Amino acid sequence: MARVTVEDCLKDVDNRFQLVVMAAKRARQIEAGAQPLVDPERDKPTVIALREIAEGKVTQAVLDEIHVHQPVRSRISDFEIRDELNEFRPEDEGVAKPRAAASED
Repeated sequence: MARVTVEDCLKDVDNRFQLVVMAAKRARQIEAGAQPLVDPERDKPTVIALREIAEGKVTQAVLDEIHVHQPVRSRISDFEIRDELNEFRPEDEGVAKPRAAASED
């Protein structure tokens, strides 16, 4: 396993705070199924993310691009979504029901 240091990562990142945000975002992407841009070598997603940043393979622009094109995996099943939608009624949304025409006496 290659050892990665903060100094390695800060070559291409402005400050430590931005590094933390970038590494966390990339680690979440990897955890969600995004392909690592370096050999994973049995490392955890956070270490893989830091290695990618240190090697210059991940920048903020790359993170934004990956985020846009990465499919979203829902933790809610299709069944749960359908069940919720079936509970919806138009009157719940404030749709006024047509009233009977008032008779003029």
